[in-house]
Amino acid sequence: MRRRWLTRSALLALGCAAVLAVAACGGDDDDSADTSGGGGAANDDVAAVVDALGGSAEFGTPEQGGTFRIENTDFALFDAFDPTGEYFGSDWTIYSNLMLRTLVSYNFSTAEEGGNDLVPDIATEIPEPTDGGKTYTFTLKDGIKFGPPVNRAITSKDIKYAIERTAVNKAALGSYSNYYRPIVGIEDMEAGKAKTASGIETPDDKTIVFKLTKPAGDFPYALAMPASSPIPQEVAKCHPQRGEYGRYVIVTGPYMTEGSDKLDVSSCGAQKPISGFNPNTGLKLVRNPNYDPSTDDTSIRQSYPDRFEIGVNTNLDNIFDKIERGELEGSFETPPNATLKRYLQDESIRDRLRINAGDRMWYMYMNLTTPPFDDVHVRRAMNLAMDLEGIQRAWGGPVQGATPTHVLPQSMIRLDDYYPFQQPPFSGDVAAAKEEMKQSKYDTDQDGVCDAPECKGVIHGNRNFAPWSNQTAVIEQSASQIGVELDSRELSRSAIQIATGEPKRKMQTSSGTGWGKDYADPSTFMVLFDGRNIQPEGNNNQALVGLTAAKAKDVGADIPASGVPPSVDADIDACTALLGQERTDCWTTLDKKLTEEVVPWIPLMDATAIDLLGPAVTRYGFDQFGTEMALAHMAVDPSLQK
Repeated sequence: MRRRWLTRSALLALGCAAVLAVAACGGDDDDSADTSGGGGAANDDVAAVVDALGGSAEFGTPEQGGTFRIENTDFALFDAFDPTGEYFGSDWTIYSNLMLRTLVSYNFSTAEEGGNDLVPDIATEIPEPTDGGKTYTFTLKDGIKFGPPVNRAITSKDIKYAIERTAVNKAALGSYSNYYRPIVGIEDMEAGKAKTASGIETPDDKTIVFKLTKPAGDFPYALAMPASSPIPQEVAKCHPQRGEYGRYVIVTGPYMTEGSDKLDVSSCGAQKPISGFNPNTGLKLVRNPNYDPSTDDTSIRQSYPDRFEIGVNTNLDNIFDKIERGELEGSFETPPNATLKRYLQDESIRDRLRINAGDRMWYMYMNLTTPPFDDVHVRRAMNLAMDLEGIQRAWGGPVQGATPTHVLPQSMIRLDDYYPFQQPPFSGDVAAAKEEMKQSKYDTDQDGVCDAPECKGVIHGNRNFAPWSNQTAVIEQSASQIGVELDSRELSRSAIQIATGEPKRKMQTSSGTGWGKDYADPSTFMVLFDGRNIQPEGNNNQALVGLTAAKAKDVGADIPASGVPPSVDADIDACTALLGQERTDCWTTLDKKLTEEVVPWIPLMDATAIDLLGPAVTRYGFDQFGTEMALAHMAVDPSLQK
């Protein structure tokens, strides 16, 4: 789900190099052409241009009021908008910026502006841990209430209930309950051995105490995630199945779903989905009358618009045409390459294009339990053969992101001059790929080309819109050079997420997948390789690293004849227990082990985050937490809307 850590200096260098390349070879109107510049941009100080496109910006005087309108190709969902398990970065942005408050939060700005630093939100302060780092005691602010129709003050018990809900049973299991496992009793709840977590104490309505099994210096970051936001049990108890609560979310932030005040909570049977949210059409948010700005901080939420409308439009080109005409203010989608290139070239509209560090990796996972990817030699050969330069070009050039050489984003684990598979320019090393393929059992005549039936008709999923779909042909061509014939299926973002998140479907590979940080620590990527996190639904460990025979039976996966997939669970635990440079060194070693020995992925793009703004936007901010536009700081001038 969730975020390349492209540093600003790296972005500048990439942008400059790309523009110079375009200036040398001329423009190209093909939608897969390099969008890093050309034309007028080639005559500018490109580094300064790109630098100017990052961070917050004002286009006038931001004022209260108006409707901020967004459209996306679908309403991306991982868990039906239920905060207990919803895991898409765009949804986290909607929650944390607009709808839900947590004990601690962020100021929803760039990393350079402190966007990775925790700040108090519901809590009066961020406490220092006691008991050798194993106990955290938080005090809640006064005056924070649930929105309509609950209309009561939140209590510490509402936070305890929310966190316990992530682990209460498999049907409602949250997609990131692993972050709360350090709390005493959470693992017992996941195993069905307990109904409550003894490590969460609520001595009174304003105090909540977390007792951990062992010190975990990054634990407070888990309390900024939407799943820990207060949930009123009187509503959520009526929706115990996975994702059900997403149509009934009761807010604590400045905005609520339109129609929330009409929800009848007198009984479970009386509750009907709130009218302002339909996953097929979108979400409408209006001001929460119970929100008290004095309990918040404008450095966190400025809450300019009166209303947000986040709609669904399957026509990507039409979305960005509407943004340019002033009929929309933005989109969570990446602009089409032709649009992106035109904005970069045209000085009169260039500042409406915003480029920031994406903190996310797009990758092509390979299912370690399905042939031919149960053979590490095939997986290595795929990494060697892949035309990553072509992938970057299909996406639109270096402005869209850098070519990765290892599993983790470069800003999380910096590995300079580390080329385990290919040397620059990363256009594919077919000769080396064939040498690796010769060692595979699926290359029966050892000629470097897979000739076994398992290499034919290999199901490959991808998203069905650009720039994702632009890479399909490059991937197919690269794989074919070593005899792996892909049968590509392009689906919507949510459909891909469902298909790759259910091990029983046995999806062999997908390039429609990506991940962004949950917070600024490599551990938030390592959850993708933890065998203990494999779930029957909403599974993020799509490669099934660390799958055991018992877990395979539980989730409907197969153990290949070659045996259980390799595990790095012990490595993850060893790194998690460390602090400082030792922790960084440990994650670095594990990153290399995953990249070279386990080989669960082909890293495709260390991606940036790109926003295109409509002419009515008067203030823009970027949220490093959700890696989307900071809705908490956006403003619009209704007089400029169409």
